[in-house]
Amino acid sequence: MSPRPRLASDFEILAAAFRAIARLGPNRLTLADVATEAGVSPAALVQRFGSKRALLLAAAADAAGGHVYIFDGLRAAHRSPLAALLGLADCMRVMGETPEAIAHSLAFLQLDLTDEEFRAHARAGSRGFHSGIRALVKDAIDAGELVDCDASRLARALQAALNGSMLDWAIHGRGTMAAWIRRDIETVLGPYRRKRAR
Repeated sequence: MSPRPRLASDFEILAAAFRAIARLGPNRLTLADVATEAGVSPAALVQRFGSKRALLLAAAADAAGGHVYIFDGLRAAHRSPLAALLGLADCMRVMGETPEAIAHSLAFLQLDLTDEEFRAHARAGSRGFHSGIRALVKDAIDAGELVDCDASRLARALQAALNGSMLDWAIHGRGTMAAWIRRDIETVLGPYRRKRAR
């Protein structure tokens, strides 16, 4: 008797959904595409989520909490809060690593801006991301890496730079996205960096 096939977890299915969205965009995406990516049947997805919209809403809710993993990972990888802030450039790869993938991920943002259920998740995710950046800025101030400043305002400027820089790279496409974004983060942080005594 053959063993019963393993059921994919919600985490695995949502990760598959994000990969499929980056490849196809949310409009072309079908439950069958996600099922193929996740290694499950379309019927299993219907049984678990009910519809494509429900699956996309679950993905949006999951993304809204993604900042927790991003900032935990940054803190684990970098001893310096300033280095962790610069490391945000590498984290933007979750949006895709090619202009096409970023375009598909940004198409998901259209849902966020035009549908109130999606927008609620986008708003929560944006607030969480801002809080994570602000906490790193405060830590960098406390560590003497940045001058004393309004951590919330600087965090907002960094968040805007991250989003704008990613879009700018997708348009121009020179070098790696991480290097492009890191340069812009360094530009924003430059006036706030504490000068070391010689």
